[in-house]
Amino acid sequence: MEIISAQAAIEKYVTSGATLAVEGFIGLMKPEELLIALRERFLKTGKPRDLTIVHCAGQGDGTSPGCGINRLALEGLVSRIIASHFAMAPDMQRLILENKIAGYNLPQGVISHLYRDIAQGLPGNVTHVGLGTFVDPELQGGKLNEKARQAGDLVERIAIDGKPYLLYKAFPIDVVFLRATSCDAKGNCSLEREPVTLEVTAMAQAAKNSGGKVIVQVERISDAPLDPRSVKIPGCLVDAIVVAKPENHRMTNDFDFNPEFIRGSRQEAVGSRQNSRNSQLTTRNSFDVRRFICQRAAKELTPGAVVNLGIGMPEGISTPAAELGISDLVLTTESGTIGGYPASGGSFGAAAFPDCILTQPEQFDFYDGGGLDIAFLGLAQVDRFGNVNVSKFGSKLAGCGGFINITQNAKRVVFCGTFTSGSLKVEFQDGRLKILQEGKIKKFVRDVEQITFSGRHAAETKQDVMFITERATFRLIDGVVTLTELAPGVDLDRDVLSLIEFPVKVALDKKGSCR
Repeated sequence: MEIISAQAAIEKYVTSGATLAVEGFIGLMKPEELLIALRERFLKTGKPRDLTIVHCAGQGDGTSPGCGINRLALEGLVSRIIASHFAMAPDMQRLILENKIAGYNLPQGVISHLYRDIAQGLPGNVTHVGLGTFVDPELQGGKLNEKARQAGDLVERIAIDGKPYLLYKAFPIDVVFLRATSCDAKGNCSLEREPVTLEVTAMAQAAKNSGGKVIVQVERISDAPLDPRSVKIPGCLVDAIVVAKPENHRMTNDFDFNPEFIRGSRQEAVGSRQNSRNSQLTTRNSFDVRRFICQRAAKELTPGAVVNLGIGMPEGISTPAAELGISDLVLTTESGTIGGYPASGGSFGAAAFPDCILTQPEQFDFYDGGGLDIAFLGLAQVDRFGNVNVSKFGSKLAGCGGFINITQNAKRVVFCGTFTSGSLKVEFQDGRLKILQEGKIKKFVRDVEQITFSGRHAAETKQDVMFITERATFRLIDGVVTLTELAPGVDLDRDVLSLIEFPVKVALDKKGSCR
């Protein structure tokens, strides 16, 4: 193990044609010092070239060149990318959509598990996750463009005891960029000031067992040996340590450091939640359609439920849940937090006052096995089969993230979103919803552009599926999208049925509304 500069580490260990795996989760755990150095070396020297970039969760801030993986979106530097999410890396999206690099989109949980499989020398990850979605080889196999189709398959359909599974193929990893808080003289690394653990251990093991190199960005060098129980990356796996500048080692995109993300005080958590609720209640002066939808969604919660709240609109469900007096919820994030209060925005993935912080592969073990009682995710497109698309829209490539793992395996899944989008304006007065201006874009379409959630698979497994909008609620019943609730003031034919591109079954109660 050596302690060197980021520039020296890149020059020594990252060679042309290498497969580079980068740790990070949106605004958390990003090794910015290393990413900056790699970008600068390529711009200055034209080397290294033709890298395969692998990253599990999306990472960045959506600006150009922004931060995170978007720093590497340079033609010539990258020839292939394997990732779960691209929404915060617009320049990388562009390279994929323009067919400049081969692009593969795989489920977030699958990539997190693949690191462990690569470390074990297994042929890949065998799972039911992704069946019936665009990552299934019977559809697109996760390939995003022509270059990927020419490059070959990363996913194969197999059968075990007559049942279908997907084999996500393993590949060697030449270099990993990791991040930790402290490093001691032996190269042991701990994460005491990081809000999550993610898969740093598995990534280091995968690289080392592939004959690759492990570079770790840290905040500080410890004079004393670290507590062995706090070490997440043992020194025997580490090749190089890079001490980062403070501005390149922020805790999240929103905070240099927030102690709430690494504390577990229940009393403080209750106070924090109450302050947050009071703030939101006092600053809300006008009708908020997002909050209206979240209030309806919160009614699906039950005390003691283990829950995942997706990014975007579902982030707002916890506040109305508290106002409804729904207690003892266990809120979780795919990044590994259990309990506490999940953060939003550039800190999404962290949680204030968590009870526990698992590794990301451990969390997806639990999710994939059906551990979630209920999950709330966004709603962008729904079709006649109950399929949902949140991953690709024309020239916009978001990627699936953890959506496939979560929605396919939760006991109940609730999709939340406005009924239409694009300039939609509504108000709620005297207990009735009024549509002032209809959205330009229909969300209930005949066929989704890409299947991120398979309604057919849900019907086969008898999963409980709901779609909640501001004007109507639907359920997937025996594979049929069924209208079950209508908001007061909404005209069934004009405001709902005429804007759906396929026939739906109508099964309202006698009052015509359950709102």
